[in-house]
Amino acid sequence: MKDLQTPFNIDELWSLTDANFLPIAKKVAFYQSQNNPVYKQWISLSNQLVDSADTINAIPFLPISFFKNQDVYIGEKPATLFESSGTTQDVVSKHWVVDTDIYETSFLKCFELFYGSPKDYCIIGLLPSYLERQYSSLVYMVNKLIEVSEHSESGFYLNDFARLDILLKKLESQKIKTWFIGVSFALIDFSNAYNQQLMYTTVIETGGMKGRKEELTKEELHALLSNNLGVKSIHSEYGMTELLSQAYSLGDGLFKCPPWMKVLVGEQEDPTALKLVGRGILHIIDLANIYSCSFIATEDMGEVFEDGTFKVLGRADHSDRRGCSLLVI
Repeated sequence: MKDLQTPFNIDELWSLTDANFLPIAKKVAFYQSQNNPVYKQWISLSNQLVDSADTINAIPFLPISFFKNQDVYIGEKPATLFESSGTTQDVVSKHWVVDTDIYETSFLKCFELFYGSPKDYCIIGLLPSYLERQYSSLVYMVNKLIEVSEHSESGFYLNDFARLDILLKKLESQKIKTWFIGVSFALIDFSNAYNQQLMYTTVIETGGMKGRKEELTKEELHALLSNNLGVKSIHSEYGMTELLSQAYSLGDGLFKCPPWMKVLVGEQEDPTALKLVGRGILHIIDLANIYSCSFIATEDMGEVFEDGTFKVLGRADHSDRRGCSLLVI
């Protein structure tokens, strides 16, 4: 860790502005193009340039599928590994994290930005599919939030819905602010079995319907959960194994990024044709991902608006990008 020279002070990230985002992003792109073997070879094979990237949308983005068959990191192989969810037949994404302190700072700063101090909440995680497997970055994040909250009732609740029902009613009766994050199918199962009338609880869904239940649109999911849980709106978290930062929607369907994260859109037929506003494939800049790759072309369709907020519209029809098979290290 100590011998990895970065092009800027990491602490600069947490107070970035629109004015200094591009200069830092360019430094990160050049640093990773020189020190990350996977990113470096992708740039070469796809005939893209970093030196001449004088705008955000000119920086090369690495297809997210590379995390399934390449080890994307800088320096010696890290000790910490995060893996995406999937069935036993799936090839899951692997994200080797060099510095977990940066990850923790990122998600704690992000939480404070959108919700305030974790110490002001009882933190509840309803993440059965994630708890049942190893190497989940989401479980790591929520576990740390639980620790920081220091509330005696904060914790994970696997399948004990009756106990969770009792706890939520107790917290509500005591008017305790609660941050309740859950995977979508578990929130549906719990709320169908135990209706609530939550006034002091913020409910955050983090996706996770694939292969579990009949797919619902985001609007249908939120309407069902709002009705069952007695809340006006459902918040959402947008994160992924390959990133170290998260965007949140505070109930309006629009995701907002922390200052060190930005979203662009690319055309499905030409992933290098990027724009700051419009519909297309979401491309994520996560500058906290300094020792991995900060520029990731996802497989999500979305829409980005003038103010930098964005919506997620679903998965791209052809999720494997052309050229991915070229990269063999």
